Amino acid sequence: VQLQASGGGWVQSGGSLKLSCGISGSTFEIYVMGWHRQAPGKQRELVALISNTGSINTADSVKGRFTISGNTVRKTLYLQMESLKPEDTAVYYCYVYGRDTSWSSFWGQGTQVTVSS
Repeated sequence: VQLQASGGGWVQSGGSLKLSCGISGSTFEIYVMGWHRQAPGKQRELVALISNTGSINTADSVKGRFTISGNTVRKTLYLQMESLKPEDTAVYYCYVYGRDTSWSSFWGQGTQVTVSS
């Protein structure tokens, strides 16, 4: 399974960006997928997850501003980010958890999001 995150960039405070994650691996069954982020000097943290049942979990820090969407069968994953703040500056990583011959998780390489004040 390979994940390719894209859509990051530089934006002013209050702006918007949409991240996409390309997911390969035709025999891999996704149960949960989502986004995490890591700011300089900080630990990686959950942004939002979506399950194969459509259940969504969003971090309080981005609730009401970020929207996760996608389809685990079609292997599409997006993160719409609105009203961006400087504290949203981080590398954003897409993530999947599921199984093929065994349960596994995979991470994308990350895409940089920089929000200036």
